[in-house]
Amino acid sequence: MRVLLQRTTGARVRIDGDVAGEIGMGLVILLGVAPADTPATADALARKAAELRIFRDDDGRTNRSLLELGGEALVVSQFTLFADTRRGRRPGFTNAAPPEQAERLYLRFGAALEALGVRVANGRFGAEMAVELTNDGPFTIWLDSDDR
Repeated sequence: MRVLLQRTTGARVRIDGDVAGEIGMGLVILLGVAPADTPATADALARKAAELRIFRDDDGRTNRSLLELGGEALVVSQFTLFADTRRGRRPGFTNAAPPEQAERLYLRFGAALEALGVRVANGRFGAEMAVELTNDGPFTIWLDSDDR
């Protein structure tokens, strides 16, 4: 599983011009699923994302987690995080999980965040989406389950 975290002061996702999900302070989370991923993978990365100390404390240091902040998460499925660009000019996506597995684990990831107490907004799996955010910092973190 690959997760791209972007600290934000606010974000929304639109589908066909309509807002499908919107958050205030928190994280935009782009999530890609690999064939070897399991529910345990989704749970572990959701916990890591929620507990990473990447938000400013009262002294301006990055000492607070999403949970401590009381922040929100906008979770968007992003199979392109598994793009293979080693050959040619057209990326391949055979390293991404099949849609049925990917959707199941995408939903599991969001549910795991909610179980930790994070308010979660979502895009729609498989839809063409426009994601709007104010990247705070900018502060962007890459998590990969292979790196645990």
